Amino acid sequence: MESHSHSLLSQHGLRRLPQTLVLLLKTCLAGPSDRPDSVAHTDLPSWNSIRRSVVNLVWLLNPLDCRGESSFLTLVGMVKLTALCGIGSGLWVWSTRNRKGKRPASSDGSTHAAEVSDVDTDATDPGLLKKHSTIREYTVDSTGFTYPGIRTFYRAHPQEQKLPQEPRPVPLLVFIHGLGGSVAQFNPILLSLSNLASCLAIDLPGCGRSIFAPTEWEAYTTEALVQLLAVVIEAHRDRDGNQQVVLIGHSMGCSLAAMLASPSSPYAHLISIHVSGLIAICPKADPPTEKQTGQLKKVAALPGFLFDLVRRWDRRGGLNSVSVARMAGCDADEETKKLQLRYNRQSRSKVWQRMARGMCPNYSTGSPKGGLPGREVWAGLNLPVFLAAGAADQTTPVVNVKRIVEFLGRDVTAIEPPSEKASLPIAAAPVDLARVDPEILERKHQDSGVDPGDLPGMDDNTSGRASSSRYSQDQTSVQTMAFSSTGESSDNTDAGTEAADSTPSNLPVPCTRRLVVKTAIMPKPAAHSLLFAPTSSRIISGLISSFLADHIDPRLSLAWQLQYLSTEGKWDVKNFKKWQAVQPVSQPIAGIFRAMKTLREVDEEHSPKIFVKQWAGKLHAVVDISHDSPVYDPKGLEAGGISYYKFPTVSKQPPTKDEVCIFIQLIDKIRSGKKDDDQSLIGVHCHYGFNRTGFFLVSYLIEKEGYKVQDAIDTFQRARAPGIRHNHFIDELHVRYFPGLKKAPTL
Repeated sequence: MESHSHSLLSQHGLRRLPQTLVLLLKTCLAGPSDRPDSVAHTDLPSWNSIRRSVVNLVWLLNPLDCRGESSFLTLVGMVKLTALCGIGSGLWVWSTRNRKGKRPASSDGSTHAAEVSDVDTDATDPGLLKKHSTIREYTVDSTGFTYPGIRTFYRAHPQEQKLPQEPRPVPLLVFIHGLGGSVAQFNPILLSLSNLASCLAIDLPGCGRSIFAPTEWEAYTTEALVQLLAVVIEAHRDRDGNQQVVLIGHSMGCSLAAMLASPSSPYAHLISIHVSGLIAICPKADPPTEKQTGQLKKVAALPGFLFDLVRRWDRRGGLNSVSVARMAGCDADEETKKLQLRYNRQSRSKVWQRMARGMCPNYSTGSPKGGLPGREVWAGLNLPVFLAAGAADQTTPVVNVKRIVEFLGRDVTAIEPPSEKASLPIAAAPVDLARVDPEILERKHQDSGVDPGDLPGMDDNTSGRASSSRYSQDQTSVQTMAFSSTGESSDNTDAGTEAADSTPSNLPVPCTRRLVVKTAIMPKPAAHSLLFAPTSSRIISGLISSFLADHIDPRLSLAWQLQYLSTEGKWDVKNFKKWQAVQPVSQPIAGIFRAMKTLREVDEEHSPKIFVKQWAGKLHAVVDISHDSPVYDPKGLEAGGISYYKFPTVSKQPPTKDEVCIFIQLIDKIRSGKKDDDQSLIGVHCHYGFNRTGFFLVSYLIEKEGYKVQDAIDTFQRARAPGIRHNHFIDELHVRYFPGLKKAPTL
């Protein structure tokens, strides 16, 4: 405030009441003007952003914002102070109504009613979470706190008991949200990962659907939350079977996960020996600095109604507010902004203040004690670690990933900045089919089942994944290398499974626990909301899935699980009826393809002889991508003027890049052989014509026709409902064709 203002206020030796209150408010909120180091930003509105908003509000209410007589200034000040009190009172009434569940409704379906509904965590809870959630009470003996209403999501793997139980069950995946967040933010990746393993997640006390109880500040410290999580995990982990857990955290949740996983953590005795992997999305490397700790304490000390007022001020502009841009990024798509605004509204101020205060370390001895972990805890990790961040994240910037990599003793220079240029695989170089699989034309066993020899051992599983997940930088801006625990470089194909042995039955077993560091930097506009942003959540799911199978437990590969659990032939009675119910031929796809189910020689409706009567002249060729010899005579197609091409691929596994390359060359060859006026299309089938067929056709549309990934997937789905059914196929498409993604070396 300017000096002449102070002299004006001090006339006759006293200050006017309105200005005194405003000065008191500004003094309480005062803080240094310099921006804190980006490494230590917190999860929700940073202190500087909050302070700027409050200062703007203070100046708006400042009686000396006008020029005039002293009496006039006093009058204006009183009017503005009255307005402030009115706003505060209205906010208090509004919050009281919400607590009592008396949410105002609008008979005309106005925006206000929609906003109120958006705050309701029950109404907006995703279906998967709602179906598998309960409200449970947990007592933490070590802290003495009882949390009476914790929303607990637990979904057991549907086939858990059918998967190998030796040497131990498939790991439990545990999801931990960040400050001001909730389990709902994990929903997009839970839709995929819940098919791999049993999944557990809670809304931390007062967050999401969990009850705000107890209310003691000590119950919300980082230390208290870590101990609560340990109790929850132990209540769901198969302790008798020595089940391991994989911790998957977002933002502050990464810090809580590190404290549970690291042997150098003060809480290593809780469950660290049972943690087999850590996945940190938008992690925070360091605790708040001493200066930031002081600022956070000031924010935590604000009266609840005033902090609510500040947050509402920060949300001015709705989807285009500073509050949303801070977390989702300025260039985020509208759906991401809508979700971020919803989560901002659902976050309780009193809970945020308690957790923010609880994550602050004590600097009384000069060095940080307690609160969020730093170098000492992160450096102690001795297990597979996957770190992901968004290039546009201003809350926990990419530098946090680099610092954690440095803490772990790895080469930070190996992490390159993400490319912002879109680059897609180019199917130009010829590929020798025999080189991809020397016996690809000699396979005779049935596509309808899985022969014992097809069950992948460690070598099979590794090589299969390598060919589908290792992409050269000049093609997709993705690169992978591997560094063993000694730091020596090696090829990625051996990165995760070299230490694991096979059982006599040739079934894969968990990887030996050792430090492996994998990083992925998502290009702009990916920011702190990348966990649930439609443009990035699929990519994150695919990257996590690959990491789980490559470096933690090969049994976490969905492709392997589907093969292992496949005990029925596709022509058994049950599956024959399923085949009969499938639409024989799809609608045209991009004016190039029609997806089909396989023909059957003895079928009364979908045999070659009947097929050619309907489709001769409409289809130029049929490409059979099923693994086995066809159950129909291709000569019947050729006799009717439809060419037949065989291109065998394995079911339940996403086609490799080499296979896609060969397929594209084959389709281009077929198209080039057509006459200029020939409008006939190309039929493609596996068994049912959904997953493998969809993957190849979508890949062709992306690489050759310039489609965006989701547009290509949607195009196939509209023509061949319900589209690609396997989530891991869709995840792989998003990962493979995401422009500019940088998967830095595995360290």
